Amino acid sequence: MPSTFLKILSPAVRLIPEVKTPDRDVSFREKAVWTIVVLIIFLVMSHLPLYGVDQQAGTDYLWAMRVILASTRGTLMELGIGPIVTAGLVMQLLSGSKIINVDFGDPEDRALFTGGQKVLAMFMTAFQAIAYILGNAYGSLGPQEAVLVFAQLFFAGIIVILMDELVQKGWGLGSGVSLFIMTNVAGQVMYNMFNIIEFSADTLPKGIVAAGIANLLRWFGIGVSAAAPVVDATWLFARNGIDPSILALIVTFIIFAVVLYLESVRVEIPLQYAKYRGMKARYPIKLLYTSNIPVILAQALYANLIFFGQIIWNSWNPLGQNPFLNVLGKYQTIDGRMVAVEGLARYITPPQGIFDIVTKEDGWAHIIIYAALMILLCWGFSKIWVDISGIAPRDVSRQLLDSGYIVPGFRRSERVLERLLERYIPVVAGLGGFLIGVIAAAADVMGALASGTGILLMVSIIKQYYEQIAKEQLSQMGGEGIQGLLGIL
Repeated sequence: MPSTFLKILSPAVRLIPEVKTPDRDVSFREKAVWTIVVLIIFLVMSHLPLYGVDQQAGTDYLWAMRVILASTRGTLMELGIGPIVTAGLVMQLLSGSKIINVDFGDPEDRALFTGGQKVLAMFMTAFQAIAYILGNAYGSLGPQEAVLVFAQLFFAGIIVILMDELVQKGWGLGSGVSLFIMTNVAGQVMYNMFNIIEFSADTLPKGIVAAGIANLLRWFGIGVSAAAPVVDATWLFARNGIDPSILALIVTFIIFAVVLYLESVRVEIPLQYAKYRGMKARYPIKLLYTSNIPVILAQALYANLIFFGQIIWNSWNPLGQNPFLNVLGKYQTIDGRMVAVEGLARYITPPQGIFDIVTKEDGWAHIIIYAALMILLCWGFSKIWVDISGIAPRDVSRQLLDSGYIVPGFRRSERVLERLLERYIPVVAGLGGFLIGVIAAAADVMGALASGTGILLMVSIIKQYYEQIAKEQLSQMGGEGIQGLLGIL
């Protein structure tokens, strides 16, 4: 029986636009085409500036989280995937805390939950767009300009929601949210590595790889300027304090290696196809069982707290005279960005590298509190996500039996199989969430190209796409048992 909250949302669920689930098998080639089309639309929106705003005016509220939220300042992708992830975060918290009761084994409840999440994402798009405008993110706008900007942000948000739904419902590969994050982070990484358009104070290109090549050429007297090579070792570790450094490049490759290793660690449960006893397989329970979802949700929570904290500061506490609002955060405007200097917002803003320890008075406290909160949130979200996303022991046991698979030596009973899986899945999910939190916190503290958490997400998403492509190719081989197994992996 659906909860009252879901019943309230159900009329809106029927009214909003929807992407239909395919009623046929979609070929790998068609999925690839739809994925590329969605990606092209995302890239166009990321470079299409908002009409009617001054790009240099106002305040950039999301500067610390733009890489994670796949957003671009002053474009149709201003809000990025923020509303979608925020809606998922809210629905997960409501369900996990039992404020709303959802039976995820009931198809009606699960459909209403998914539809309600989409409705909430649209509400969040409208709400964040209004908050942006009222918070003078684009400077002071007249009524007509405000309505025009709101319309652009709202309809762009709807397009993003529908593109994510199109990919997730089987027309594309993976999910739209993951695709957008991966693309945005990869673009930032390439930019920070090979940027030869802008130059640092040391007269070398800002891209760290380009800077290294340029500096090496100077040793041999090659180059138009024929300037002397830079021998100051500080640029290897903290290049001008803001530009990509050798340390950031090294940390990026370390994150790559660590995430790829952890993605390969798994517990495998032996399976046997009931119809053909000679056909055996294994069900893998990966160490990172919930993948990158906990990090995305934790960063979404951080982004919303920082965003609305900035709005509150600008609107009701610009002089910092309210002690209660000061607990949320106190800010300073630096180069058009509001930087948290005190309060909760200070300690949930990602550290700007390991050298915050020596350059900031509260460097140690900032890093310890940020890391502790990140680890705790990732662990908690991982535990909750297992229950609401269809990967809990009860769901997996049902899927295995429906696909015709049994565990050798155990009765063909859903309850028996569920008890077996309960020995592994909750423990592995909690441990995986804890480890992904540790990696995300360490990556942010050490500093990496783009952002530490962004690199972590990019690597895990690339790995997911590799596995999905492999499954799609395997499914082309056909076979009843293979199709059943791929349906639960």
